Amino acid sequence: QVQLVESGGGLVQPGGSLRLSCVASGSIFSIYTMGWYRQAPGKQRDLVATITSNGITNYANSVKGRFTISRDNAKNTVYLQMDSLKPEDTAVYYCNAEISTYMPYGRRNYWGQGTEVTVSS
Repeated sequence: QVQLVESGGGLVQPGGSLRLSCVASGSIFSIYTMGWYRQAPGKQRDLVATITSNGITNYANSVKGRFTISRDNAKNTVYLQMDSLKPEDTAVYYCNAEISTYMPYGRRNYWGQGTEVTVSS
């Protein structure tokens, strides 16, 4: 089994910063693309940013220039540095990773449980 555990959410004022972390654990053989998605109340879950195993990144237009995704392959961890936060960034943020496992053998997408980010004065 694989678990993705996020941390780092919370309440922050507009213009502030937060850093989210997501650690993957379990019977992992290899981790491919990792990413962050978010879901605001009453809305669908949307892509925030992704990063491939060799560091190629992709961002939603709404966060370009403000958010930075990175990963530490040795620690099976992906990060999301969020700067210049806006009220519209308020959402539950979910970690996602494409992972191959050796027990059971296979490759699929996994989701974390989510961490809440609230941007408000």
